Amino acid sequence: MKKQRYSLLAGCLMLFAGLSGRAQDKMPSYPLITHNPYFSVWSGTDKLNESVTHHWTGKDQSLIGLVKVDNEVYRFMGEPAQQYKTILGAADETKYDFTYVTEKPADGWENADFATTGWKTGAAPFGDERAIGGTNWRSGDIWARRKFTVTEAPKGKLLLKLFHDDNIEVYLNGKQIFRKRGWNNGLQVFPVDASLKAGENTLAIHIRNTAGGTYLDAGFAEEIVDKSLEKVKLAEQTNVKVTATQTIYTFKAGKATLDVTFTSPIILSDINLVGNPVSYITYKAKANDGKKHNISVYQGVSSTLAVDQAGQPVIAESYTKNGIRILKAGTVEQPILKKRGDDLRIDWGYLYVAAPASNGAKTYNTTEGNGPSSFLNAKYDNVAGKGKQLMLNTVLPFGMVGTSAVSKYTMVGYDEIYSIQYFGTNLRPWWRNTPGATPESMLAKSSANYASLIAKCNATDTQVYQDALRSGGETYAQLCVKSYRQSISAHALVKSPQGEILWLSKENFSNGSINTVDVTYPSAPLYLIYNPDLMAGMLNGIFYYSESGKWTKPIAAHDLGTYPIANGQTYGEDMPVEECGNMIILTAAIVKAKGDLAYAKKHWKTLGIWVDYLAEVGFDPGNQLCTDDFAGHLAHNANLSVKAIVAIGSYAQMAQALGDTKAAAKYGAMAKDYANKWIEKDNAGDHYALVFDDKNTWSQKYNMVWDKVLKLNLFPQAVYDTEMAFYLKKQNEYGLPLDSRKTYTKSDWIMWTAAMSDKKSDFDALLAPVYKFVVETPSRVPINDWHETTTGKMVGFQARSVIGGYWMKSLKDIMVKK
Repeated sequence: MKKQRYSLLAGCLMLFAGLSGRAQDKMPSYPLITHNPYFSVWSGTDKLNESVTHHWTGKDQSLIGLVKVDNEVYRFMGEPAQQYKTILGAADETKYDFTYVTEKPADGWENADFATTGWKTGAAPFGDERAIGGTNWRSGDIWARRKFTVTEAPKGKLLLKLFHDDNIEVYLNGKQIFRKRGWNNGLQVFPVDASLKAGENTLAIHIRNTAGGTYLDAGFAEEIVDKSLEKVKLAEQTNVKVTATQTIYTFKAGKATLDVTFTSPIILSDINLVGNPVSYITYKAKANDGKKHNISVYQGVSSTLAVDQAGQPVIAESYTKNGIRILKAGTVEQPILKKRGDDLRIDWGYLYVAAPASNGAKTYNTTEGNGPSSFLNAKYDNVAGKGKQLMLNTVLPFGMVGTSAVSKYTMVGYDEIYSIQYFGTNLRPWWRNTPGATPESMLAKSSANYASLIAKCNATDTQVYQDALRSGGETYAQLCVKSYRQSISAHALVKSPQGEILWLSKENFSNGSINTVDVTYPSAPLYLIYNPDLMAGMLNGIFYYSESGKWTKPIAAHDLGTYPIANGQTYGEDMPVEECGNMIILTAAIVKAKGDLAYAKKHWKTLGIWVDYLAEVGFDPGNQLCTDDFAGHLAHNANLSVKAIVAIGSYAQMAQALGDTKAAAKYGAMAKDYANKWIEKDNAGDHYALVFDDKNTWSQKYNMVWDKVLKLNLFPQAVYDTEMAFYLKKQNEYGLPLDSRKTYTKSDWIMWTAAMSDKKSDFDALLAPVYKFVVETPSRVPINDWHETTTGKMVGFQARSVIGGYWMKSLKDIMVKK
């Protein structure tokens, strides 16, 4: 035991010695509070006090931090979120109608005095299935008008509230005030150079639907300028470090130094910690001039963490229980599991902000703009129990602080009440499976365990860093550290009615699907390394879907629905070879990672049905989609063929271990035969082609990495060497393109491709541009996995779990030793 403790301590010291010698860490967006797709707050600027903090979707979810040093106040966290007062409500706040036509009207249709004879009237919003309670519109164009009256023209800047899909032109009283090509993903506020007049006004809008979805909703608001922080100084950020579970900022605030650490203790080896929705914000203050100073810290947390749209009414309260000062907020409506989709935030359940009463914490609720000003004026009264955009405020007095640091913390947690609907059954979040669990007991336990959990996080940070360092070096370790929290927080953890773990991903900024198999597949390496039970939790729902008879096709489903509703596949097209191959390969990986055949044995019949499908059509796939569906359908896809071959070989390996020698011989011989035929059919001389029938194409054969990870030995080393030499000639500044069709790429697949090489020089050559992309991309969102290799700009997707695939090199190194 002493030797183990010494090793752990030494590892921690090595890690933090290394951290202290590095420059500030750079990320496109910094993780602050990271638990699941709904409870996820980030900072999109290099300095914490340079921008409003936000949900991974980009919506403001404001965290404000101030520190008072004697009589000087400094802002170290966040910027004030935009405040506005509604002038003309959109559909999120009020019911209203548009008059409209879908055939081009006469000229002047936008003018106030235009006669709308023959126009229809319909309730807003207009659009596709997202326009709940509104009017169905799916045609190419729509022209819509809305008359309204204001008693007094607003004095502040006019803001247009708008949700449009696609191209839009907006007119006010006949004058064009806004125009945009493309679409947005929800109600946004746009400043416009226009003004309303007292009396009647006319809003007129034309939208052209160019492809895909349709939507229209609009209103007006008046900007409210928050002057409460005008005299507050900015703290100087001197450092930021990112570890697996923590983001650590250092500030100089006049005569004091303040460390602020965001800790989300999502330690994969401890499933109860993964399911505990509480993050800590720790503040450590000390004097930097050798004297003592009176220091206090203010932490504001906006109620927008508990709404989908900022205009939704919320209720808030403040109370003390179990020695914990607690602030609570949630929507008035509480539409539990009533919405599904991609660009959504949770608007049910309750946000909690808490601090130990023993810390001397003062807690109170205000409107969002008045939170910081109350701290400046030392007025800590609850003045807002109901409203919009409230602020949950905590003040921590540190007293007279000298050169010895004083540390205090707050907790931010979320109770979803119900997290997922699973085939008609509403499932509680994981932590609520404990009998008698309440939000208050969860917060009390988190507070009691604060010191031990911070120690566990420090040890986990050391382990994660050192594991990746041993496998791939310093740059690889940094890449893996940066991916850890993002991948985990793109999942929800619940228990199925059958008592199984369900670790369900959301396909963030893609289509919002839940438990997508071809998202599970690239995410897998991180979970196979640190908790194979969670890996099984990513497959359990798909197996149940088939084995319960709810999914009747002889292939694996693509998904279980649209997050958070997992009642069955909602994606419009199957990916038969893709998903069957993924499920078989990942089952084999679980068996190998755990050294236990039970999981394969449990699902052997289903796996047999899927492998027979691959045996029949997998070698030369027809015009199917694969996981890279954004690139379109592709027949004779050589990389998809590799997946089928490896899956058949994986099945044979499991059959052999289970003692089914007949199946092992049959499918083992088939996999080897298909591999030999593949080499002959796809050989293009100095590389292997994208498709069998065009040798002038090429692609990353990332699926082949499992041949090495599982030690199937289907493809000779010469194939890998040929491909790797070719890849190194095709790289651009920010990575290796996915294939010969475009210059964009998927960074997770590059790291799989890099892991196929046994030469560190090859691995490093493919790694370097990916890391360069992560630290230099101009797209300031949680790491997007689909980017342009020539510019480093985001093409699509963000905050997805698939960057768990960065861990493939570590997984290979572990598995080849088994």
